[in-house]
Amino acid sequence: MTHGLFISFEGIDGAGKSTHIQALAEAFTRAGRQIVCTREPGGTPLAEKLRAMALNDPMDSLTEALLMFAARRDHLQQVIEPALGRGDVVLCDRFTDATFAYQGGGRGFDWQVLGQLERMVQGRADPSSPLRQPDLTVLFELDPAIAAQRLAGARVPDKFESQPQAFFEQVHAGYQRRVLENPNRFARIDAAQTRDTVWTAVREAVAGRGWL
Repeated sequence: MTHGLFISFEGIDGAGKSTHIQALAEAFTRAGRQIVCTREPGGTPLAEKLRAMALNDPMDSLTEALLMFAARRDHLQQVIEPALGRGDVVLCDRFTDATFAYQGGGRGFDWQVLGQLERMVQGRADPSSPLRQPDLTVLFELDPAIAAQRLAGARVPDKFESQPQAFFEQVHAGYQRRVLENPNRFARIDAAQTRDTVWTAVREAVAGRGWL
């Protein structure tokens, strides 16, 4: 298999994505694939600047959403699309589902407006082609109360990590709405299990599609 693969990783803060992204990168490397590990917001010099503003500066929800999609557009053009064109595997820590979950669910921003921005930013050169979306989204599901315990004292929180539990409950609901809209794209992982059990579930989700 030489065509590119795009896998995103989603979940509320504290769900434990990072360890398993690295483990999956190593598994693909052993399988002979070229890997690009990246993140959102971020992934390019411009997008990283926008990330710093979005995660730390006060702003209204529309400004926040626009910054996320501006960063995403540059990320797609500079990193994701070229990598997929080369046949690489792109592993991305968050993508558009996070914007719907955090800005749409957590902030309560208009879901339809987010959909319009998604179509603008992720549209392809060929208008008949579908929007650029991950081939698979691994969603780490965790009770917001447990996530809060994991985050406590871990590091200085950004403006999202410092939100109250009620905010993360709304974020969780936003993720569930995205799953309902496109269930075949998601692999839902119970992130409350042991690390080894979670890794097994992640690997099986990928291998079950014939990619490992």
